[in-house]
Amino acid sequence: MGMVYDLLQPYKVPKMAKVHQIFDDTHIDPADIPGIISSKFDRPEIAERFKPGMEIAITVGSRGISNTALVVKSIADWLKSKGCTPFVVPAMGSHGGATAEGQKQVVLDYGCDPAYTGAEIRSSMETVYIGDTENGRPVNFDKNAFNADGVIVMNRVKAHTDFRGPYESGLMKMLAIGLGKQYGAQVTHTDGFGMMHQYVPEFGKAMIKYAPITCGVALSENAYEQTRTIDVLTPQEIIDEEPKILAESKKYLARLLWDECDILIVDEMGKNFSGAGMDPNITGRFQTPFATGGIKCKRMAVLDLSKESHGNGCGMGVAEFTTRRLYNKLDFEATYPNCITNTVVEGMRIPLVMDSDKLVFQAAIRTATFIDKDNPRIIRIPNTLNVSDIWISEAMFEEAKANPNIEILSEPEEVKFDENDNLF
Repeated sequence: MGMVYDLLQPYKVPKMAKVHQIFDDTHIDPADIPGIISSKFDRPEIAERFKPGMEIAITVGSRGISNTALVVKSIADWLKSKGCTPFVVPAMGSHGGATAEGQKQVVLDYGCDPAYTGAEIRSSMETVYIGDTENGRPVNFDKNAFNADGVIVMNRVKAHTDFRGPYESGLMKMLAIGLGKQYGAQVTHTDGFGMMHQYVPEFGKAMIKYAPITCGVALSENAYEQTRTIDVLTPQEIIDEEPKILAESKKYLARLLWDECDILIVDEMGKNFSGAGMDPNITGRFQTPFATGGIKCKRMAVLDLSKESHGNGCGMGVAEFTTRRLYNKLDFEATYPNCITNTVVEGMRIPLVMDSDKLVFQAAIRTATFIDKDNPRIIRIPNTLNVSDIWISEAMFEEAKANPNIEILSEPEEVKFDENDNLF
């Protein structure tokens, strides 16, 4: 089997138990979303901005936001009831391989098929110069969106993966980077994430000033990826209210209910889970020094790459180990434009590539120092967007039983691998 296999055979994968982490589950029933959106758009300050015959662009980004397609359809239905023509524009900077077709496919993958939403997709990487920021920096804006009679900026508001500020992931970032396309992503990332807290509002405010922004739809989620709040904001309210929505959303972030472990195993990474592939607010593995949080682990591994990521493996470099299965799915043409644009090349370093999932476990145990190798503390999660049901090793089981926010779903059991030593 080879030297690597022989070196790792003495290290046994421990028994693991499935547990459920309990978080606040306050959320909006999807069946209520169309009515909520309609009522919020009926607010006079919002409704007066739309007139019959207007063409209105609705933004869709590259994140796996809960109920994306339903929200877009609900907005489109309201617009059509007012005599407007809605269409969707991909607003995702350099994602989707920084191509029009790639970005359109990302939108389709999130269920935003025009047959369902009632809004065609107009995808282009072409931008137009619309003015300068207050500091004299040129601002470019998606051409299709700029030529519309109005633009509805829709995004989830949450903590960013690489920097902290009054505006992180949300509407202002969707303006500055999403609608700026590859150009916008490049110019806002030019000086690295250490300046993003300044550049995001600087470019976002300029776009509100010069582009036909009609309103923003700010979504927030609970720890179970369910829509928790929906706010429809005027352009000025985007500036004033988004920081408050962000602060509130951080109270409901998912997390791992331990401060540290020996090894963290992530089953699947991808752009649909986090812009960083794996959300460092969960893993504790940040690609920049401008944000902190998450669990502390001595070794981290990622086993697979999601189909929705289209070969973009940005973020895998924070892990020490991965599988040949993931490595073979990498598309460097889809990946490199992203990390070159955002200047964070550290996340695209290649971890040690193992031939099976079992070897990943064993290699992590073998190389983690100052741990009990016979009883390692291991946490395994499906991805960083869903950490409600996870696996923990036997060494952590008693702690889990004593935690009122953890429900035991199974007793510790042998980890099941197939004939190729991959997880069932």
